[in-house]
Amino acid sequence: MNNTLSRFAYIDAARATAQNFVDLVCNIDNPDVSLGRRSKWTIAECVGHVASEPSRYLELACGATAWPSRPSDLKDIYAKQIANLPTRDVHKLAQRLVDELDELLDLVGHFGARVPVMAVEGDCRGVRADSALGILIGKMTVHGHDIARAIGAHWELDPGVAPLVARGRHQLLPCWIDHLGESSPPDATFEIRFRGTDERFVYQFTDGHLEINPDEHVDPDLYVSVKPAAGVLIGYGRMSPIRALLTGRAMAWGPSPWLATHLVKRFAPLDA
Repeated sequence: MNNTLSRFAYIDAARATAQNFVDLVCNIDNPDVSLGRRSKWTIAECVGHVASEPSRYLELACGATAWPSRPSDLKDIYAKQIANLPTRDVHKLAQRLVDELDELLDLVGHFGARVPVMAVEGDCRGVRADSALGILIGKMTVHGHDIARAIGAHWELDPGVAPLVARGRHQLLPCWIDHLGESSPPDATFEIRFRGTDERFVYQFTDGHLEINPDEHVDPDLYVSVKPAAGVLIGYGRMSPIRALLTGRAMAWGPSPWLATHLVKRFAPLDA
């Protein structure tokens, strides 16, 4: 499905996801608990990072800064966010998230016909400032998942936001694939389908470059059908493809079935 989604679909999903995130963190008794093995952050630091992101997206949308050309540079950006937090009180941080997200969403809601494009350093493609909200939605979703796991709370990943998250990510992935600096993996074409939706997209890797949903492409080497929530977790490194396949959350078939566990390895993670 290649038609453009309304910016208001992103706005509504961002607001709803943020409210779920706020409801989760405001009921935490001990925010100094570590997130666990995959992160050195405490819960408070994680909340602080999420709360700091709307203002960064606002600067990106206004052209005051740019996405780094290397995804690894995000770690430095995130470290500075946490070092400069004015408080570790999760209630105050949650309020900051709500206030600054409202400012960002108000800006996006008033875009005219020409939507601003967030710059990517050294790359001419850029990221639409409205669908970039999909990346922010993904961030709130996966960090809500991280926090819920750390405290043993329930966290529901809304399957309806998965297409928004995917479309947001799609704008950065081709830019960053070109800057990974590693030997190019073999050429391959993948078709990904989100179960229960008409959302499907094609990843075509050629000579180390990625094109998403090209007008023309060879027959896919691998087809993947995945539950939307599992697709988000896999994309952000929270679930292994093998686990998804073994638990029935994903299915893979096609001429090259061994590629099922290789797709995620072709991408650098978008988040800490």
